[in-house]
Amino acid sequence: MGIVHSACETESVSFTDLSRNPKAVAEKATALGSLRVTHRDAPDMVLTTAIHAERTEENLTTASRLFLALMKQADGARSLLLALPEVFPWVRHLDDEEAREFAVELTDALSDAAELGAREAVHRVIVSWRATARINADPDQLRAALRPLGDVDLGPVEVHE
Repeated sequence: MGIVHSACETESVSFTDLSRNPKAVAEKATALGSLRVTHRDAPDMVLTTAIHAERTEENLTTASRLFLALMKQADGARSLLLALPEVFPWVRHLDDEEAREFAVELTDALSDAAELGAREAVHRVIVSWRATARINADPDQLRAALRPLGDVDLGPVEVHE
């Protein structure tokens, strides 16, 4: 599952277009709000106006705070849990406790992204829980994941900060 994009996909120009005609590309980015700049030898970039970026940040912060407020109310938390399978169809492979944990971790990650600029937090939570759902959906993988390790010593665990 990739990143979900809005209904109107971002238009794009090549990095070569940007280097050859920066004024025209900047005008196009201004008119559209944002513009993908593709690069053959590097990751794509997005050229955007400051106001567009500020509005995006404001939207994320507002949504994050709204979800956090809803999670503090029983009816709101229940509504978010009921909405999860519509947004993430694979949630049906999580048990009720796992779905609740996913909802809490997701709202916390949204808050971290909005308030701390921790952009990877949301992606990391979704990828991790989707992997759990994938294992739960496959009886062989689930059996293997639940298999006791016995007396196997995997050595010390290193914690990196």
